[in-house]
Amino acid sequence: MSEYIDEIKSLMGQADSLSSTTPAQIIACLTYTMLCAAIIYCIYRFFYRGACYSENFAVLLVLVTLITAMIILTISSSVGLALGTIGALSIIRFRSAIKDPLDVGFLFWAVVAGLTTGAGMVPFAVIGSVFIAVVYILLTFLRTSRGTYLLVIRYTDEASDEVMRIVTSLKGRLKNKSLYKEETELTVQIRFRGTDTPFMKELTDLSGVNSAVLVEFTGE
Repeated sequence: MSEYIDEIKSLMGQADSLSSTTPAQIIACLTYTMLCAAIIYCIYRFFYRGACYSENFAVLLVLVTLITAMIILTISSSVGLALGTIGALSIIRFRSAIKDPLDVGFLFWAVVAGLTTGAGMVPFAVIGSVFIAVVYILLTFLRTSRGTYLLVIRYTDEASDEVMRIVTSLKGRLKNKSLYKEETELTVQIRFRGTDTPFMKELTDLSGVNSAVLVEFTGE
């Protein structure tokens, strides 16, 4: 039993291989980390397709990548420091809800990039970040080739038949229908390519249609 205790003590007392790390190595690690963070930042900024772009979140991705690399670079020096860091991080609670599920993926990407560069696996971090960026760009173009939108129409009974004819021709999917005293509000999910929307003018030209609004649908 004493041998195991001595072994644990030796592991806990190994410190400080970090002291042998030169400033040049630390700068090199953070430089490669910043390269990965820049890739993540650019992809999020220029190819974001959510409802509302947040510059603060884009900056957060850069900070998370750098901070994660610094943590991994530090705790790799000793087991004791690693256990202490895990204990300290376990008490942190985040109460800000992430509205877009895609933002969770970007956060994981930032964390993994920081982990790999901090652990010294620089080629894996850089090549992996470039590969993920290419895949995300391709998926973005495939997704935007045919967008999903919500069409909200307010009309009176006079235009009911014509409105339903146009909605049927668009192969719309009914999401909501609200009846008021003098008019009806219809919300329909539609999909189409490009930005040409002749059906919007056709709807607004109908007698009895008070308004027609088209909003991009992101699932939120």
